[in-house]
Amino acid sequence: MSQELLDNRGKGLANWSLPPVHPEGRKFAVIAAGITLIFALMAWETLAWPMGGLTLWILAFFRDPARVTPLDERFVIAPADGLVTLIQEVAPPIELADHDGLGPDPLWRVSIFMSVFDVHINRAPIGGTIRRIVYISGKFLNADLDKASDENERQHVMVERSDGLRIGFTQIAGLVARRIVPFVKEGDFVAVGQRVGLIRFGSRVDVYLPRGTAPNVVKGQRIVAGETVLGIVGDAPVREGIAH
Repeated sequence: MSQELLDNRGKGLANWSLPPVHPEGRKFAVIAAGITLIFALMAWETLAWPMGGLTLWILAFFRDPARVTPLDERFVIAPADGLVTLIQEVAPPIELADHDGLGPDPLWRVSIFMSVFDVHINRAPIGGTIRRIVYISGKFLNADLDKASDENERQHVMVERSDGLRIGFTQIAGLVARRIVPFVKEGDFVAVGQRVGLIRFGSRVDVYLPRGTAPNVVKGQRIVAGETVLGIVGDAPVREGIAH
């Protein structure tokens, strides 16, 4: 192997590091680690090992890796990591559908399911001002079900760009998720790809693409928050492979 390849390999190893843990998760990790230590000191190995595993899982769940967001005003960027489980043309929820919101006409909705193994930090799909945040209490059904959009605990968010383009998305709690944690409030300005919140322990995010914009992803595709392009504004043709 050439010296150049060895040097490049060394640089790659030097630049790699574990992703940081978001502050929201550190308290849970500290509690789990403390319980693990107590079990270990009491020689309760059958409890210490599972608690140690749980501590590592909590650290992994709240990981907050850096993302490289495409800076193109035509792009609507994925707000969540996970699997595209539903792509449908539906009317926006009433909380987003008035004349100051997305309007009542059907829009393409892309549903992203986040398992407990996905990164759960949610990011802004476009840059602009947070015009609306509406929290609704509800059930904790499986977030993969279509009716979760209407029945589960959820939070609607609308971002408006300086040119008037509006994007709405909904954070939906699931079977295990019990808390939607916002990082922003109404009136805040956010950059595209900026962290705007998280949902603890498994959940879903619905994104409503602007009128005249078709999905740029297909059902069954895994996507990355802050990086995957969900749609290109004004690009209306539906791509082959989209399943409803």
